[in-house]
Amino acid sequence: MSGTRIPAWTWIAPLAGCAALFGAGLGGAFVIVLAVVLGGCVLAAVHHAEVIAHKVGEPFGSLVLALAVTIIEVALIVSLMITGGEATEALARDTIFAAIMIILNGIVGLCLLAGGWRHHEQSFGTRGVSSSLAVLAALSVLTLILPNYTTSVAGPYYSHAQLISVAVDALVLYAVFVLVQTVRHRDYFLPEGDLATDVETHAPRPSGRITAMSMALLLVALAAVVLLAKAISPTLEAAVSAAGAPKAVVGVVIAALVLLPEGLAALRAARANRLQSSLNLALGSALASISLTIPAVAIVTLLAGWNLVLGLDAKSTVLLALSLLVSTISLSTGRTTVLQGAVHLVIFAVYLVTTILP
Repeated sequence: MSGTRIPAWTWIAPLAGCAALFGAGLGGAFVIVLAVVLGGCVLAAVHHAEVIAHKVGEPFGSLVLALAVTIIEVALIVSLMITGGEATEALARDTIFAAIMIILNGIVGLCLLAGGWRHHEQSFGTRGVSSSLAVLAALSVLTLILPNYTTSVAGPYYSHAQLISVAVDALVLYAVFVLVQTVRHRDYFLPEGDLATDVETHAPRPSGRITAMSMALLLVALAAVVLLAKAISPTLEAAVSAAGAPKAVVGVVIAALVLLPEGLAALRAARANRLQSSLNLALGSALASISLTIPAVAIVTLLAGWNLVLGLDAKSTVLLALSLLVSTISLSTGRTTVLQGAVHLVIFAVYLVTTILP
């Protein structure tokens, strides 16, 4: 990462995304072009978020990346909900659940496996990870499981008053977590001792001019992602329906799209023996995904007068509970090997199979 220049592709991709919007109505094979440009915009957005993160340092850097990725995710969900109307009332639930499963099992599993394979055993601070998992467990149960057991409204729904309450609770919990992560107990989330082979000590920080340019390009890239996703959404939903796959697959595709760049960043950190930074990225994204998505979609559904499906079915509830339990156990000692990574990846494989073939 250079502190003196911006790679050409990182500003070409957002501009290409804006230009491609003029052909959004062409349909046909042009949808492939839109999808490729959308992927480029997502990668560019995360690159510029990384530049900003490198400027502000850890743990603020992980927070910036998590917020950038979550803004993309929320924008995609809201765009699809506005386009699809009441038919997308379960999209937010499916996407949030997919994000949690991808992060806890896919990204964390791959990071633990790759890092353990290369370094045999890796260490990290348990205080920051356990804090993240505690908040994640509370948010997951409140948003994805409890709606099945409330009685004010029948079905996997919250009443309007309950939905507002849970949305506020999610924001409060996330605000307290950010306060702890960045101010009160920042040391919980910093790499420990000599294992902290921090990139910041080996690469110059970007200049103020580069950081400002990255901020502007980040905003352009995010706007392009939102508009491109809205243009592609009808084709994506039609393809899932034509394949006979469950609608939940759409949520998996959205979550995978926005988490792919951050997943690669977490994997690079794990391979470089910076597992603390890797886990900060992964778990921070999961927390931001729930905490910011629920209030956003709650506002949309309340204003539109729709119902918002939040409660998971029995199969998904079991997988969520298993993922939280295994994550708590495997990340409780502060030391990991390839075994923990393999367990997480097996759970992730089961999740994918049972989503496509319920």
